Order: sequence, then structure tokens, then C-alpha cells
Amino acid sequence: MSWWSRWKGLRAAGVLGMNARNAGVILDYNPRKRFPYVDSKRKMDELCRKIGVPTPDLYAVLVSHSALRHLPRILDKHPEFVVKPNRGAGGRGVLVITGRKGPDYVRHNGTVLQAEDLRQHVSGVVSGLFSLGGNEDEALIQQRVVPDPVLEKISYQGTADIRVIVYRGEPVMAMLRLPTKASGGRANLHQGAIGAGVDIATGVTHHAVLKDRKAEIHPDTKESVIGFQVPYWSDILEMSRRVSRAVEMGYIGVDIVLDRARGPLLLEANARPGLAIQISNARGIAPELERVDRQLSQK
Repeated sequence: MSWWSRWKGLRAAGVLGMNARNAGVILDYNPRKRFPYVDSKRKMDELCRKIGVPTPDLYAVLVSHSALRHLPRILDKHPEFVVKPNRGAGGRGVLVITGRKGPDYVRHNGTVLQAEDLRQHVSGVVSGLFSLGGNEDEALIQQRVVPDPVLEKISYQGTADIRVIVYRGEPVMAMLRLPTKASGGRANLHQGAIGAGVDIATGVTHHAVLKDRKAEIHPDTKESVIGFQVPYWSDILEMSRRVSRAVEMGYIGVDIVLDRARGPLLLEANARPGLAIQISNARGIAPELERVDRQLSQK
């Protein structure tokens, strides 16, 4: 099959490509002046607290290498925590600590990290090793999300999250990202996590892929990932709408996690959400965008 035939087939199926997303959606609906609110996790944290959207607690922000001298004192207060680059992307540089073993730190996968190794990691974050553009960054010390037990059967070690695409204030597509052993316990599709499409109306998973291949069973837990009811679904959709309105962007991806004690928490927002969500849902997103356009034009 020629590339032209494949392109026509994808377009007929309503698949939104990267060029169409960038030129026809992001350029039109995401003002550049609003990008700092989603590119900076610290700014997003401040915004969420302002509009009353729950988000993981932020314990500390390290803005320079000289601030590393405060790290032991900060961490002594928190037996478990997450280290994140303020302007990171794709999960790079995120370090999850679930407990202590003497003076050392236990990671989410059970491996042990010495204090000096942790300090070096935080130093790398501040240096910009994991950040957009490679510029110097800030290291965030944040609350560790303890996953809701309902997700344990279909998730391996790490924390699953829900990605909701919001277009002009309306949620149009969603997926549940499930960590696997291959992904290192991370909810990252490129690293081997499962992407399970979620029906917007019901919050039930209806299709799933693993490395772009159809999947129905989690490879590690052996549980079905189809027909799963995502808890707090109406709350998740409303949180997504509120964040979209607050950042004043017309096309964003909103990532939400489910904490055992606090329920849905806003993890971050993305002004350039990836397109793999269409594969997870086994359908294109373009018809949904057109539907919202029609509805708004009739008002």
C-alpha cells in the first residue's frame, strides 16, 4: 500500500495527524502566552490551588545547586516522596521514593538508592538534564501518590494515570495508562505501559494496546483491562474542564491520578498532548473535534 493510500485511509478514519494537530488546533486555540502555565509544574500547582482543583502536595522547590544543602533536612520530614523536574516532559527525571532502608532510599521498584545518588539525581534535575530545551531547571519535592487499591489488579508497581483530551472546554477522548514490568512501573506508553481507551460517556475501558498492538490482558497481573470502570469519572471530567478554563487553552491533555486517601488529583496538563490516545481508543479524534465545533457554532 502506498503512503498516499495509507494517508487517505487514516483521514477517512478521522485520525488527527501531528501536522494537523499543530497547525489546525494548537496554533489556533493555545495562545503562546499561556504555555508557561502548563510547561511549569510549579505554576500548574499554584493555579490548581487557586481554582480549588486537588493536586499532590508540594513539599519543597530547589531552585539552585546551592539549595542542595537543604535536601537532607527537607527529606527527613518525608519517608516517601517524588522528585520531579519543574519543566520536564515524558516522565523523564521523575524519581519515586516509597520508603527508607537505614540511611538509604527505596524506590518504587524495590531498588535501593544511596543518599549521595539521590543528591546527584536532584543536582541533574537542577542542571536541566531532564528538562525541555535542556535549560537549568528547578527540582520539585512532591507528595507521593499512593494508588487507589481498585487499580492494583491492572497496574504493575507504579501509579496509573488518566489522560483526558479537552477541546474548547469539552472532554473529547480519554485513556487509562497502566504501568507494566516492561515500562519500569511508569505510566509511559513509549516505555511499554498499556494504553486503555476510556469511553467518555461512561468511564469504562473498551479497547487497549500494548506497544501499538491490541491487548486485553495485563501482561504481569493477568487481569483483563477491558470493561474496567474508572472511579470518580464525573469528578475527573469536571476537573479536566476546570483546568482547561483556567489555563485558557482550547486543546490540552489533562493527567489525573487516583490517590488512595484523597481521590482524583491533578498531576499535570500538556499543551501538546500526544496522538497515541487515538490508537488506545481504536478511533480518530478528528470527528469529535468537528462535533464540538458544530455544537459551539449553533449556540
